[in-house]
Amino acid sequence: MIIGLQGIIQGGISVQDFCAVTKMSDVESKTILDEFIKNDIGTKDDDNSYIFEDGDKLKIAISLLEKGYPIDEIAVALEWRDFEGLTAEILSEKNFAVMKNMMLTKPRMEIDVVGIRLGVAILIDCKHWKRNSESALSTMVKKQIARAKHYVEKTPGAIAVPVIVTLYQDKIDFIENVPIVPIFQFASFIDEFYGNIDQMNTIGTD
Repeated sequence: MIIGLQGIIQGGISVQDFCAVTKMSDVESKTILDEFIKNDIGTKDDDNSYIFEDGDKLKIAISLLEKGYPIDEIAVALEWRDFEGLTAEILSEKNFAVMKNMMLTKPRMEIDVVGIRLGVAILIDCKHWKRNSESALSTMVKKQIARAKHYVEKTPGAIAVPVIVTLYQDKIDFIENVPIVPIFQFASFIDEFYGNIDQMNTIGTD
């Protein structure tokens, strides 16, 4: 199944395409692709092509994590955009307006994912695969707070909440009231976001 992750390409792929990438047999490839469809990941069209969207690869990765597959092996098969894609998709499903890779200028800063709803912007920094020490996480948080302040300066009347989303965390943590959220808990975090916003570092114009 981990090898199968490498064959997940955004758009439509055939069993033969999947075989070429994963070096699996036709039978193994079809079995794995059908298993993905059975788990509501991707769709199958009338031409027997399998259609995958932005974020599907990370959905499979999270499913494998929950089944106990080793995280380091899973990470090798994933790319940065898979991680950002699922974060953005979850926000979109929760009725947020979503932007990816927002660029701010003077000074130049990039925000991985922005989700806006009910007048509040969630500014997300997607952290990739390595485990992070407390000091490294603290540095990430300070940088994300700086991005949030810059965003608010550039966006009159905005209220922004900086958030770090990561794969390796096993529970939601806080540094300087900035939530550090494991990707597999991100959907439930968003469900409870407005009820818990008073506990978070909220940045607005003075």
